[in-house]
Amino acid sequence: MRGDQITSKRVAFLDRDGVINELVFFKESEVIDSPFTPDQFKLKKNAAEGIRLLNEAGIKAVVVSNQPGMAKGKMDMATHKAISEKMRSELSKGGARLDGEHYCFHHPDAVVEAYRVICDCRKPKPGLILKAAKEAGADLKDCWMVGDNLSDIEAGKRAGCRTILIGDMKCELCSHMKARGIEPDAIAADLVEAAKTIIGT
Repeated sequence: MRGDQITSKRVAFLDRDGVINELVFFKESEVIDSPFTPDQFKLKKNAAEGIRLLNEAGIKAVVVSNQPGMAKGKMDMATHKAISEKMRSELSKGGARLDGEHYCFHHPDAVVEAYRVICDCRKPKPGLILKAAKEAGADLKDCWMVGDNLSDIEAGKRAGCRTILIGDMKCELCSHMKARGIEPDAIAADLVEAAKTIIGT
């Protein structure tokens, strides 16, 4: 389907951390992870521009993201909502908007019992994408999953989407994907490049 034939059934499902916003290096534990406070949340360069391009092309931009911070006892729901509000506000400043947000808060080894669940929504399982697609009225064969991790690409493939890896063709992750037979359909440096790929199909 070409850009001049775009309908609302087309959706770009976007992972959040590492795609829309920067990952955070926690010096005390020497771990790279999601932001756990609004102050730690920083948009990636070109993220707003990439989402704005999707908006202008009539392609819905929907976040689908594993967020086990609460399961790990690192944040609460109010903080998660505050981070989402900051994300939307920062994107709005760049003329961009999100058409939906879907999160999996579960983790099989959660320290918070309520979130210690083996679920169907935690990527690489496709449940989160399937739920988001149903809500958006999406035709999955015309949709794309954009992520920076193996789990994103695998979930997209299992849901029936085409996939884009945000990263480097020489990255170690690519060799793991190839070994498992779940290579992305495209590789992009950032959301602008990913958006242009999606719009052009």
